[in-house]
Amino acid sequence: MPTAETQSFREMLAGPMPLTATLVSNPLMARLAEQAGFLALYLGGGMLGYSKVVLEANLNVTELVQAGNDIRAVCSLPLILDGATGFGDPMHMHRTIPMVEAAGFAAIEIEDQLIPKRAHHHAGVEHMIPADLMAAKVREAVAARRGEEFVIIARTNGIRSSNFEDAIERAAAYKAAGADVLMLSPRNAEEVRTIAERLEPPFMLLVGIGGTATLGVSNEELGRLGFRLLVDAAQPMLVAFRAWKELYDSTAEDLSSPVLTSEDGRRLRQELNEAVGLEELLKIERATVEDGEHGG
Repeated sequence: MPTAETQSFREMLAGPMPLTATLVSNPLMARLAEQAGFLALYLGGGMLGYSKVVLEANLNVTELVQAGNDIRAVCSLPLILDGATGFGDPMHMHRTIPMVEAAGFAAIEIEDQLIPKRAHHHAGVEHMIPADLMAAKVREAVAARRGEEFVIIARTNGIRSSNFEDAIERAAAYKAAGADVLMLSPRNAEEVRTIAERLEPPFMLLVGIGGTATLGVSNEELGRLGFRLLVDAAQPMLVAFRAWKELYDSTAEDLSSPVLTSEDGRRLRQELNEAVGLEELLKIERATVEDGEHGG
């Protein structure tokens, strides 16, 4: 199994099996995902927008770069940025890409939606730009990067917005413009296989609740078909949202909750301390600024 220490992200995508990446929005999520065994992480704009009680459409590149810096400060795994529309037209890629690259991201995903992005994206209504304009954005994104290891992922929302054929044609144009990875949103096994037949891999796939089984295609087959990156962009946030909601609903009256016992609290606090590396930091203090009386 390749690791982030032995291979670059681009090399990891060249392996025979798909690389799985999960949503992270902050350093703690990144640390837990790393400890769970993930080899790559995904900073998703959609869920980061929700966490700020706005939408992805309200975010800017500076916010995303700062979030990436915070995550990269505690975790060295390859971090993929959901870069939405790339925050501009072709010319603007020469600002966006260097900022994202300098923050240590391994890749950026750019989609063919109107800028500024609209809230209707979250209601299933896409506002897509012409394919030739998106292709120009991809070309300038490639030209703007400073290192060949940085990966450009071109996403089309054509399947949902127009039709499958339009999505195929758009993706082919983006590949010709220099995209390293293509992302479409196949709805079933037939569309997965057709994408592999008609387009040049590698491909990225956003995986819904239930995993790849919901498409009726195994991970092994996805790997053979050229789907090299499988991303969960939602489940961690949805599960956390449920936990927060249940806790707040149960503690509003007297701050006691049946969903968290005293024993659970002690155990979880210990696990939290271990996740953030408290003991390692305490050891440093004991060896430097804490005397024997207080450092034991």
